[in-house]
Amino acid sequence: MDKIVRIDMGAEGGPQVRTESMGDYAGMGGRALTSSIISKEVPPTCHPLSAENKFVIAPGLLSGSAAAMSGRISVGCKSPLTGGIKEANSGGQPSQMLGRLGIAAIVLEGKPDGNDLYKVLINKDGVKIEADSSLCMLGNYDTVDKMKAEFGEKVACISIGQAGEQKLSGASVAFTDMEQRPTRHAGRGGVGAVMGSKGVKVIVVDDTDCSVRSPADPEKFKEANKTFVAGLRGHAVTGQGLPAYGTNVLQNVINEAGALPTHNFQWGRFEGCSKISGEAQAELENQRGGEGSATHGCHRGCVIRCSGTFYDKDGVYVTKQPEYETVWAHGSNCGIDDLDAIAKLDRMDDDFGLDTIEMGATIAVAMEAGLAKFGDAEAAIKLVGEVGKGSPLGKILGSGAAVTGQVLGVERIPVVKRQAMPAYDPRTVQGIGVTYATSTMGADHTAGYAVATNILGVGGSVDPLKPEGQVELSRNLQIATAAIDSTGMCLFIAFAILDQAETFQALIDLINGFTGAELTADDVTELGKKILSMERDFNQRAGFTAKDDRLPDYFKNEKFPPHNITFGVKDEDLDQVFNF
Repeated sequence: MDKIVRIDMGAEGGPQVRTESMGDYAGMGGRALTSSIISKEVPPTCHPLSAENKFVIAPGLLSGSAAAMSGRISVGCKSPLTGGIKEANSGGQPSQMLGRLGIAAIVLEGKPDGNDLYKVLINKDGVKIEADSSLCMLGNYDTVDKMKAEFGEKVACISIGQAGEQKLSGASVAFTDMEQRPTRHAGRGGVGAVMGSKGVKVIVVDDTDCSVRSPADPEKFKEANKTFVAGLRGHAVTGQGLPAYGTNVLQNVINEAGALPTHNFQWGRFEGCSKISGEAQAELENQRGGEGSATHGCHRGCVIRCSGTFYDKDGVYVTKQPEYETVWAHGSNCGIDDLDAIAKLDRMDDDFGLDTIEMGATIAVAMEAGLAKFGDAEAAIKLVGEVGKGSPLGKILGSGAAVTGQVLGVERIPVVKRQAMPAYDPRTVQGIGVTYATSTMGADHTAGYAVATNILGVGGSVDPLKPEGQVELSRNLQIATAAIDSTGMCLFIAFAILDQAETFQALIDLINGFTGAELTADDVTELGKKILSMERDFNQRAGFTAKDDRLPDYFKNEKFPPHNITFGVKDEDLDQVFNF
């Protein structure tokens, strides 16, 4: 990939496209590239929905190649939810296709006058931009259907739903999967609102007549890829648990650990857990059948295949297999134990273009405020429906848990930097609490997945209930994650590379075989540190201080059943996380 496509949506006379070489960004991909562009080119104090903010889409360094698991993509901007730098990650087909087109990044700049909504077509012949008012307030599914009808069955789409058009802070960006369904989302931080502020509804990607990217050293690349895949398939998590039960395999595990936030983070075990567990979900999906029901990949080249396809009792497609975070957010956290209801909520989130974590946390906050009762699935469905309607209540809910809690007068609001916490309580998984508190992205489990070591015993073992060792654990995982997010690799490869030295070396050999570089493990570590330092610098220039690297006080004061403990990592220790 050797070019950056910049689209100035605020140019005089209408949107203008220019294509440029990588320049100072040469050798970067994914998160390294999105964060570099945002850090260097966006004023940290600008309003996230202003013309000064930029919206960056960047496939990973290995995307478009034959490397297994290399189809992840990064979206970057200044976040309207957190007010800091944002990288949101997604699967789907567009990453591989942009890579084959030789595009390292798409950068949306400026802001159009008026209310026109645009569609963008990118193919081997260049970039075409056209206003299309027929797309206004369509959901992602209808938007993609219109693009398929216009551009054919082989394109991929990057789109926003009603939430992004309304510029709501819970809005996601949808990426189509192998079946051209908008089921893969860069969900966190309100990135869909920034795409909406640029007036772009959908970007259509067509890589017809483009070949797979060639490695610098084909033989080294081929051998490394073979070893890498063998390691993934040989690991208990990536080779057995995730393919069989999907990410929701964690529901029973985290519930048993007493770490499953229930009824808006009030306690750590959910009575209805067995009804919505990964095992129950896989059994239901296998019973109902249908193509890709219980095991499916989110992009071509995926060998873990932790996804699936959810059909209703009549065999009608509903959504992709709801992931662990979604089943927790709309299930356990809201007291709902009905997989069909959770699947419907997942479909609505995907269609409206909403982060399922943020929405589930928001609905739970609304339930605590009395807008609905915990466990009332129909009420939850109606509340999410308000966002699609664009009603005043919908605009509040679509703006996330922090805004909703503030408006409704709720004290227990589980956010850091105004971003909702995912499916692990920081009091019983204290390593993930350190990540929530200190990540540049706000509360985000993927930023440094300490659950792997705290609960699953991957990469060693650190007692999840004690503060000792958690800072070092989170620090090392945040560094590694920043680097992985830059390659286009799925984060789930971490399970194998943490446990298998040969698989980690195969990953490095894969990168070197493709790029022709001679990176070492230390070089990968330095890349992660460089990315985090850059992101921290942006946030500090935006006004963030050490006080923003904290959990809400109630996590330190309210004991969390069943272990009845509080978050024990001291503030002065949190301040040492980024002491590289």
